[in-house]
Amino acid sequence: MHKVIFDTDPGVDDAMALLFLERHPQIDLVGITTTFGNASIETTTRNAQFLKREWGIAAPIAKGDGQKYLATGEIHHYPAHIHGDDGLGNIGVPDVIDGVPLDPRPAHRFIIDTVKANPGEVTIVAVGRMTNLANALHEAPEIAGLVKEVVIMGGAFDVPGNVTPAAEANIHGDALAADVVMTAPWKVVAVGLDVTLKTVMSRKALAALAERGGPAVELLDRISQFYIDFYDAQAPDSMVVHDTCACVYVVARELFTTRSGPIRVSAEGVAEGKTIQKPDGMIFGRSVWDDKPSQLVCTDVDAAGVMALIEKTLAG
Repeated sequence: MHKVIFDTDPGVDDAMALLFLERHPQIDLVGITTTFGNASIETTTRNAQFLKREWGIAAPIAKGDGQKYLATGEIHHYPAHIHGDDGLGNIGVPDVIDGVPLDPRPAHRFIIDTVKANPGEVTIVAVGRMTNLANALHEAPEIAGLVKEVVIMGGAFDVPGNVTPAAEANIHGDALAADVVMTAPWKVVAVGLDVTLKTVMSRKALAALAERGGPAVELLDRISQFYIDFYDAQAPDSMVVHDTCACVYVVARELFTTRSGPIRVSAEGVAEGKTIQKPDGMIFGRSVWDDKPSQLVCTDVDAAGVMALIEKTLAG
């Protein structure tokens, strides 16, 4: 079993990832921490509460900070044109979710306490801005030696970004936090656009899953329609399942090809949010990559294998 803290900004693709984690038999979902990104922190937290209630999820939810790491700079616009005004495809999520209290601790403190209570056992799957993780490291840097692994959906290493030519959205949204996370002395795996853009689910396949997977997948199908409409130009009548790819890595890493080397993130300027890896074995002059830990970047994927596992897991 993999003990997982899911750091998320629901978000349509986040919703699919959450249901995957909840339904996969090898995942013990021990906590959900919310961050801003696909919508404001208030909206993403409300969405996490909504999904927890609708899907009967036992894991507690801890609300994250609504500003960037160390309050550095303004927050970029929320992508309502992708995820809807409510962050979940404009399905009309209630403004208040009754009966789903939040953990009293802020998200970064929940991460610290959970990791310390389970040394060497917790995998953090982070599919939004890296703010909560950076805040946790800032307050308790010793947790880097206690976390089993950090698997992030983020980055664009050998392909263009999706919010600028240089940057992927999760990294661009809090670039300084991402650099802190990438350079910390823990194991990081970046599941970025290099592989996620190859994992596509059609509207027809999702509808078929809804017939097999019961009310939970029926809700996911309804949430996803707005998102599928957005992706139509890139993947006709389909959607890219970015965040679920990171979840799949936790239980089926054999489906991914990786490259090792230290990673840095450009924190400002025209290339803000650009993720750059110095592959192990390559020799350069002195640089800001020196003395940083080698991390893994996913460079290729068995997309058919990933999609088959997602469909099997969601169908229950």
